[in-house]
Amino acid sequence: MCWWWCAFVLEGSEMKKQGESRCTQKTISLLSPLGTIQVSGCENGVHTIQILMDVAPAERSSEAPLSCAVTDSPAETSPEMQRCVEWLQAYFTEPQTAGSLPLPAFHHPTLQGDAFTSRVLQVLLRDVKFGETVSYKRLAEMAGNPRAVRAVGGAMRRNPVPLLIPCHRVISSSGQSGPYMSGRGDHLKQWLLTHERQRGEG
Repeated sequence: MCWWWCAFVLEGSEMKKQGESRCTQKTISLLSPLGTIQVSGCENGVHTIQILMDVAPAERSSEAPLSCAVTDSPAETSPEMQRCVEWLQAYFTEPQTAGSLPLPAFHHPTLQGDAFTSRVLQVLLRDVKFGETVSYKRLAEMAGNPRAVRAVGGAMRRNPVPLLIPCHRVISSSGQSGPYMSGRGDHLKQWLLTHERQRGEG
């Protein structure tokens, strides 16, 4: 019985690869206050957002407004990719307008279906707004599984589109900010929370 099961698994794997090969991804690079951000996606939507952490986060100054400019882009990009770029630019330069802009479609397997990770990320996107924070415990309750606090942490680590889905707004119950990008981006999380708090007050 093993041979046909293995053949079934291999066939399914090949079908998945063929499906992925039909999705042609392109990448746009932006120079943001956090350094270089790379947005990858296809005609169907955004696949990933990567914060490269190639420079220290920009210091805030009333005399020098924050900027977010495209530094590298394919000749042609999909409307969904362009929508993502416009949202990111608004988030950094005119954050009070970002909430009124349409978000791009997402096209990453993590965000498809009704798995717990997908559900948590969708709830976070829908219910935790600019300038707000939520604890891991509370987010688990909001996603329908109050005991899944650690699973919520795992979902944050697997978030393929940070900033758009604001995993930086999820903090510990003690009020500490908690890790970001597996601990490598804790300083970015502090920057983002301060950015939203200050702009919200403004």
